[in-house]
Amino acid sequence: MSDLIVHGGRPLSGTITPSGNKNSVLPILCATLLTDEPVTLGNVPDITDVEKLARFFTAQGSRIAWNRAAGTMRLDHAGFNPRRLAGGLPDGMRSSVLLFAPLLRRMKQLPLAANAKGCALGIRELDPHLEILEKLGAKISRAGGGLTLSLAKRFRGARHWPDYMSVTATENFLMAAALAEGESVLLNAASEPHVQDLCAVLNTMGARITGAGTSRLTVQGVDRLCGGEFAISTDYHEVVTFLALGAITGGEVRVINSVPEHFDLIARAFGKLGVVITHDGDTAVVRKGQKLRVVAPFTSNLLPKIEAAPWPYFPVDLLPLMIALSTHCDGTVMFWNKVYENGFSWIPELAKFGAHAVVSDPHRLTVFGNRPLRRAEVVAPYVIRAAVALTMVAAAIPGESIVRNAETIKRAHPRFVENLRSLGAKLEWK
Repeated sequence: MSDLIVHGGRPLSGTITPSGNKNSVLPILCATLLTDEPVTLGNVPDITDVEKLARFFTAQGSRIAWNRAAGTMRLDHAGFNPRRLAGGLPDGMRSSVLLFAPLLRRMKQLPLAANAKGCALGIRELDPHLEILEKLGAKISRAGGGLTLSLAKRFRGARHWPDYMSVTATENFLMAAALAEGESVLLNAASEPHVQDLCAVLNTMGARITGAGTSRLTVQGVDRLCGGEFAISTDYHEVVTFLALGAITGGEVRVINSVPEHFDLIARAFGKLGVVITHDGDTAVVRKGQKLRVVAPFTSNLLPKIEAAPWPYFPVDLLPLMIALSTHCDGTVMFWNKVYENGFSWIPELAKFGAHAVVSDPHRLTVFGNRPLRRAEVVAPYVIRAAVALTMVAAAIPGESIVRNAETIKRAHPRFVENLRSLGAKLEWK
């Protein structure tokens, strides 16, 4: 079942509890390899990438007990045997790069394919990861069209200033530096909430990391890390998804555990499209029947725009949701994706609904909103939020639409269809 059949035109209303953050749970799962003591995680989302990592760990001898209904997972890597590693890292999971540092520490030698797999958004280069590991003491050799990483004993502390802020490269740095000999400093570090989550978990395990939430991270290496119990934080991407679905369909949606401290800039982006987001304690609310319109900037000769870049900019992964919302807004707005060179490849599918959108270059898109939209059959790319955005548009158009290849949504949104049904949507997998 990979296609979504969406019967749109229904206002979505109700209360939703979001799942744990996919972008937090994956590096934290990889970080559990840094200790042989048991680690218990709570609020673990039941998504395909977590399933792949759990299978990978089990295949190497780790003991995994996953209670999907309760959202808990207990990991014990005491029996992890690197000699059992066969067939490489998990396929179809971009975050496999997060295994580089912990596996190299355990195995002392790690073979890698030299080609960057990437995804529908563009090539994801290996160099930022390899540069960090090499700076921290790893050796890199080429052989047979591939690469081999080797580590003599343990990582060594060092200072590194990468070309750009990479979330996963920053996370590899943290995992390598936590058990390195001496002090390590990373400048131009990523500071996203999920990077902060990894810092918090590693510190609770015994690491000595300072600077979380800033672009400068300092790590004093320790000899060992311990186990413990940790809860995965709320996925703010999912919070925004449900709020945007409420706004585009004219309904009223309340999302509990919404992590309000992450919402200042996100709420402003909604506001540029005429949508007011409020908070009642830790519950985010979008009220019903809001008038969707593009708000003109005070600088009258500039086009209204929403810019997305590494945190603390507006998160680039949320840009497709704002694009979908803008198709129902009165007015014209530009979107600027400063990260991915192929972030707008799905726009021809959006146009099948009747949306008017012009891609100026690989990073800029202009949407002329509130054009007549019609039900359609579209094909989602292998990009989670683009698939969600197409589903959003379909949900707001009366009649039956089909979003093909939508199963990529399951990589980040457990119970996506069930949650939407609880809000009054009519859709099913086929």
